[in-house]
Amino acid sequence: MGNVHVLDHPLIQHKLSYIRDKNTGTKEFRELVDEVAMLMAFEITRDLPLEETTIETPVTTMKTKVLAGKKIGLIPILRAGLGMTDGMVKLIPAAKVGHVGLYRDPETLKPVEYYIKLPSDIHERELIVIDPMLATGGSASDAIESLKKRGAKNIRLMCLIGAPEGVEKIKNEHPDVDIYLAALDEKLDEHAYIVPGLGDAGDRLFGTK
Repeated sequence: MGNVHVLDHPLIQHKLSYIRDKNTGTKEFRELVDEVAMLMAFEITRDLPLEETTIETPVTTMKTKVLAGKKIGLIPILRAGLGMTDGMVKLIPAAKVGHVGLYRDPETLKPVEYYIKLPSDIHERELIVIDPMLATGGSASDAIESLKKRGAKNIRLMCLIGAPEGVEKIKNEHPDVDIYLAALDEKLDEHAYIVPGLGDAGDRLFGTK
């Protein structure tokens, strides 16, 4: 059963306060999101399996631990997910990165994939789907569905901020997916913006309006 993990480390909380602040400009916003993604990656990877190996230090031979071959795949949802991906790659340089772009058809309300490019071995990888905002949960749920259709088995969802409505949707539609948040906010407003939130993550990352 998928669990919700709120990663409330003091450094994450501190940096998230500046990310939320409307006076934080694009450059600083981008850097802070990058840093928080790296700190979150540190927490998300806490349970990765290790195996024993032998190395030589300058002094002696010793047995030590390295990551056991569990491969990671990072899947940012375009476009805002890109803002969190570099921080993750800094910490997990061997990870492969795939991309998912979706929009909802205004007539049918069904998800349409406008771009999808994934590592060929996604069925073997531990996938982390990345999107800063988990609002209604619609795009995250659709992206996870796209990955499952292509054979993905192990999926985690990583967002800066979640709303209770989005968390519930993922838990209902993808009960096998663990959710990792830096904060669980109060609610969605009538325009499906997270309250108190941080505004539009894509616009703030890329300086668009």
